[in-house]
Amino acid sequence: MNYWLIKTEPDAYSWEKFVSQGRSVWDGVRNFQARNNLKAMQIGDLALFYHSNIGKEIVGIAKVVKENYPDPTIPEDPRWVVVEFEPVQAFDIPVSLKILKNDDQFSDLALFKQSRLSVVPIKENEFNAIVRLGINN
Repeated sequence: MNYWLIKTEPDAYSWEKFVSQGRSVWDGVRNFQARNNLKAMQIGDLALFYHSNIGKEIVGIAKVVKENYPDPTIPEDPRWVVVEFEPVQAFDIPVSLKILKNDDQFSDLALFKQSRLSVVPIKENEFNAIVRLGINN
């Protein structure tokens, strides 16, 4: 299994809208590195759902339910792909960018190194540590 972080602006597509739809096509990616990350995703992979710009926080977990296929929003250009996700669990406590930046265990987080990318891989230990911060057990 692989782990990812997917970013969206909540005023364009929020966690709440994602949950209400129950499934989402992750489209509109127009960066080759982010596209390659989408292509690497496999069914069952988990992704942290990050609200960028407004909030700047991780708010939940999504799961890949359909692997990449051509982006239907631009059928004339087969270079771009989409992946489908379903929500798994909302965080009890959103994990803010500030919290992540102030914790040394996240110093290598791809979110910091590739901050402009909307889809980045993360390590399993980073994923698990962030989930522990966001979900009360």
